Amino acid sequence: MNRPEADNRDLYAIADLAREFGISTRAIRFYESKGLISPERVGGTRVFRRRDRARLILILRGKRLGFSLRDISEYLSLYDAHSQTAQVSKLVEMVDRRVALLEGQAADLQTTLAELREIWKLATERLAQGA
Repeated sequence: MNRPEADNRDLYAIADLAREFGISTRAIRFYESKGLISPERVGGTRVFRRRDRARLILILRGKRLGFSLRDISEYLSLYDAHSQTAQVSKLVEMVDRRVALLEGQAADLQTTLAELREIWKLATERLAQGA
């Protein structure tokens, strides 16, 4: 996903970024429509800079970790403000919320699995008895 030559470039076409990150150009345009990235326009062509590429990396990482676009947008706005303390505090808050949610889901999943295993056990015992 990360090509060394991509890190040293100043300008990127939408197709270059889509190919590099394995996403569609439509996804990139969607992130642009949400104000998460802001490519320049040269005629009718979108021109992405290193800043846009870096923001796209953060967006995709955030999505992969399950953060909402709202969370990602808030985090990116702090990134732009160059407020490292506020940015790190927001990150801690986001991670705390996400971990708590995932831990709750994991507990629910374990309960569901235990119930399904019990149902399976009872059903197979019944079958063995000749139902």
